[in-house]
Parts: sequence; C-alpha cells; structure tokens
Amino acid sequence: MIIEPRMRGFICLTAQPKGCEQSVKNQIEYVKSKGTIAGAKKVLVIGASTGFGLASRITSAFGSDAATIGVFFEKEPAEGKTASPGWYNSAAFENEAHKAGLYAKSINGDAFSNEVKRQTLDLIKADLGQVDLIIYSLASPVRLNPNTGVLHRSVLKPIGSTFTNKTVDFHSGKVSDISIEPCNDEDIANTVAVMGGEDWAMWIDALKAENLLAPGATTVAYSYIGPSLTEAVYRKGTIGRAKDHLEATAFTISDSLADINGKAYVSVNKALVTQASSAIPVIPLYISLLYKIMKEKGIHEGCIEQIQRLYQQRLYTGETMLTDEKGRIRIDDWEMREDVQAQVAKLWLEATSENLAELGDLEGYRSDFYNLFGFGFDGVDYKADTDEMVAIPSIG
Repeated sequence: MIIEPRMRGFICLTAQPKGCEQSVKNQIEYVKSKGTIAGAKKVLVIGASTGFGLASRITSAFGSDAATIGVFFEKEPAEGKTASPGWYNSAAFENEAHKAGLYAKSINGDAFSNEVKRQTLDLIKADLGQVDLIIYSLASPVRLNPNTGVLHRSVLKPIGSTFTNKTVDFHSGKVSDISIEPCNDEDIANTVAVMGGEDWAMWIDALKAENLLAPGATTVAYSYIGPSLTEAVYRKGTIGRAKDHLEATAFTISDSLADINGKAYVSVNKALVTQASSAIPVIPLYISLLYKIMKEKGIHEGCIEQIQRLYQQRLYTGETMLTDEKGRIRIDDWEMREDVQAQVAKLWLEATSENLAELGDLEGYRSDFYNLFGFGFDGVDYKADTDEMVAIPSIG
C-alpha cells in the first residue's frame, strides 16, 4: 500500500515502516559515531519502542554492545492497516541488533500488568540470568492497577486556579490563548497513580525478589521540569505531582537496592517533540521557540543525542554521578541555561500567528512530529508500494 500521514487532531493514525526503519538506522549510526561507552551489558528497557526509551535501547546496544529486552505496548499491523510506529521501530531495532550479533528480544503488552511482568522475569531468567541496567520510560495516559483492579486516567490540569496562556496549533501555525480549568484532588491522585513511581518500584521489587538484578545494578526513570513559562500547567500541575512522586520513588528504590550496591536515579531530560508533548497546550509553542534558539547556539539535541550524552557523560564516566540538590541527573542543562531561557521568555512575549514562522522553528517542530511516525526521512521512497505487514523477529 502507499502509506501517507493521516491525521486526527494531534495524532497521526498511520506509520511508515520504511521511514521508521530509516529513523532507527540513523540513530544507530549516530551512537556508533560517538564511540564505545563502558556501560551495562544486560539491559531491560520498559517503554522501549519510541522516544527516550527507544534511544536508550539503541544506545545500550550499539554504544555498549549490550543484550537488550524491550517491553512496550504497540498496535500490530493488519492487512491494509499500519502498525503503530513503535511496532515498526522495534522490528527495525531487532533486525539491526541481530545483524550486529547482539541479543535482542521484545515483549508486547501492558507493562503495568502482572502478566507482562511475569513474562519479562521468565525471559530474563531463561536468557540473561540477571540485568545490570533497567530503564523505565513508560508514557501512558491510563493504568489499570494490577493489585486493586482500579483503572486510573491521568489528566493535564493546573492546581488551584485556571491557567491561561498562549499555545500554537503546530499544523496551522495559529497562535491563540487557551484556558485550562484547575483539577480536583481525585485528578491529582489518578495522575500520580498513572505517571508516578509506583509501577517503577513494582518492577524493581519483582526483579529483586527473584534475584534478577546484578550486583551494582542501576535503574533510571525519565522526568521533565521545564521553565517557569510552562510550570503552572506542567511542573506545578497534576503531571508535576506525578513527577514529584517518581523522583521521591528513586530514593525508596535506592534504599531497597543498598544490599546489592544498586542505585536508582531520575534523569531530567530536555523538552522534545513526542506524541505526548504535542497534545500538551503551551508546550508546542515553547518547543518551537526553544528549538530556534538552541539550534542557533549549536546545542540542540534530539532523543538520541540526549540519551547518548546521558550515558557517556553521566551514567558511565567511571566517576561519582553528578546530580542536583534533589539527587536528579540534569541532562536538561543546556535547555535550562540562563541565556537560552532569557531568549525564550523574550520571544514568547512577541510570538504571534504572523511572526512565529520567523521567531520560532515551527518547521523543525513539524518535521520532528512527522518523523515520529516514519515520515520525512531522506532515502525513503514514500510513493512506493510498502508492505505494512512487518513482523518483530522475537514476537512474530
């Protein structure tokens, strides 16, 4: 079939397998170009199919020759219907890993469930024995708690008062004001249940209980802080409460791993175009301005550049980990530089529908968005007939 982008609001309903394959290959080549990282050799990535999780799996495999198990929840292809991009990304990753002689297997299912945890533990036990790095990079709007049976839905709302600010429709470039009503206590509790640290801790507890964590094992979860411009709807809103819980959980996990000399960290990463961030009001406008400035300064990073730097310059330097006053790894350091944020704040006040194409990098934002779904890559013939029925080798 000829596969083209088909949009519904902020979601692309199609994915291009050849484009996703090219994206993965590009990321692999970037990691290889940066040299070897003396990192972990047996890695579990929970949320491994897109964004930071995929970049972590690629960096582990092609930076450190690591065996990797990836867990994700993706839609399989059907005749005449494409899979989700994460499915095609994972198929491409496994194929490239196997070509390089690297172990790579994947599990497709709800990572919050006891069943998928059990399946993953059994696979580690059978094939790897133990893991020495666990990346936790889940991004889901809902979570069914496997112990209580309660379905929790996260919400993106401010706390205490209505939030009003600018946003942009990145398809049309129209800048407008948006207001978001404040949450209630139940909204906060549900968002923390979905996006906080409870499931991360459950994974680590399950691995430790069956002696599947190697001595000195490290686990890393990903978070975001962002600037004062977005804090009312993000860091000081419902999502911020969930991130606070995630970050507090790192200390709880570290305490539980003390007897194996293990450690849990939260890495605060840079704002990037993801499926999730595209739907958050205010964030697309902020990112388009941020991209413009960081590209001009030569410090812009995508997912793979960010994670490769995290591994090479933070996690595996052979020195004591550099963290902030709350014990977090700050790989958002270039985004949060004073000169960068001062320029963003200035442009924010000036941005309108008429001048955003000049003031910001809306084209870069759009390009990154379509790249998520496998569109817009050099070397891919998008007019050619493409087989949508791509299999992930370890899944079939």
